[in-house]
Amino acid sequence: MAFSGIDVDTVDGSRLDECGLVDAIRSLEELKARASAAQARLARELDAQVRDRHRSRGVPSAQRGRDVAGLVGFARRESPSRASRFLGLARALVDLPHTEAAMRAGALSEWRAVLVARETACLVPADRARVDEQICARRTDGTFPFDGWGDRRLVAETMKQVADADPAAVVERRARAEADRGVSLRPAPDVMARLSALLPAAQGVAVWATLSRVADEARAAGDPRSRRQVMADTLVERITGQATADGVRVAVHLVVSDETLLGGGTAPAWLHDFGTVSAEAADDLVRRAVADARAALRRLYASPSTGALVAMDSVAREFPDGLATFLDLRDRTCRTAWCDAPVRHHDHVVAHADGGSTSGVNGQGLCEQCNYVKEAPGWSARPATGPPGAPHIVETRLPTGHVVATTAPAAPPPSRHATLRLETRLADLIVEWAA
Repeated sequence: MAFSGIDVDTVDGSRLDECGLVDAIRSLEELKARASAAQARLARELDAQVRDRHRSRGVPSAQRGRDVAGLVGFARRESPSRASRFLGLARALVDLPHTEAAMRAGALSEWRAVLVARETACLVPADRARVDEQICARRTDGTFPFDGWGDRRLVAETMKQVADADPAAVVERRARAEADRGVSLRPAPDVMARLSALLPAAQGVAVWATLSRVADEARAAGDPRSRRQVMADTLVERITGQATADGVRVAVHLVVSDETLLGGGTAPAWLHDFGTVSAEAADDLVRRAVADARAALRRLYASPSTGALVAMDSVAREFPDGLATFLDLRDRTCRTAWCDAPVRHHDHVVAHADGGSTSGVNGQGLCEQCNYVKEAPGWSARPATGPPGAPHIVETRLPTGHVVATTAPAAPPPSRHATLRLETRLADLIVEWAA
């Protein structure tokens, strides 16, 4: 594909001087913005066609188009959740013609268009169009009002125009925003985690002020920890009710190979609700748990050749706790392609009503949105797993005929040493660690 004199498939930077390289990078950035605008138009058309198909099949109006995000996510190689945000932008651009025109001109990136759409979402279409014109309409000299603005200024200028257009809508939006308060967790480098809380401003400031006061008092009393460390430890202690931050007593699932656990292996482990951790970190977690008499060993056997966890079965329609835990540990995150959201639903790959069994083979972990997408008309799935011990594979067929196969991640590889010899050391090592 060629754009602005550049063949993006064969562009060779070594043939360009510094000015040419900067111009080429800018041209490619403009191409990205134009491609996003084109994707938005196509996404709107896809949304319309899917809704028409659902309407013709008698799907209730509230459920029409609920799988469009799944189709867009497949096309963009991203999760349905992230695709739903892009779909929201595509729909919003109908009321933001100047924003879309700026994208088509290559002057406004997809992310910056999202910022404009987000800040104007509380307005009625007429007011939204006026703010759109003030922020994104091209001037007679070919420039745009937002040229040179950073993201913060773009948001600030848009918010100012929104407040002038409809102050009551801003107040109502703030009230609705409080309903979105919540807590999230995501991994950070070096076996750390980022715990975030979205709170009303007054509550957030109050929490911060309390932690700051405790840290200042501790430091004034000679506490050797840094201010940030005191604040972090105080947060953990007050939320968990423990006397110290290291005294937390909750069940933490660690999927680890026997060689890493018992034989000094180097294979990384999987910490549920967090992600991959090094063998050294896994060993440290186990040692701390045993030292505090908090360790419990749950064996989930894996195939020696593939590392696939052994399946479990149930005769119940709902996945019992043990089998649900097995799915959590086997799949780790949502099984939908490109989605790594936490597992919230334990799903029958082939629906129970269609004869699907409640088993590890016919079960998969999905996030809430992906489970609802899968239930839309035209979607189907089947386990494509081979013989026992083979990796667990699910094939999902989209209404468009596309087929997506997802494979459960392999468990840490079993030890190459004699398993019996390692197992006989387990009791002795637990005693040693607890001593």
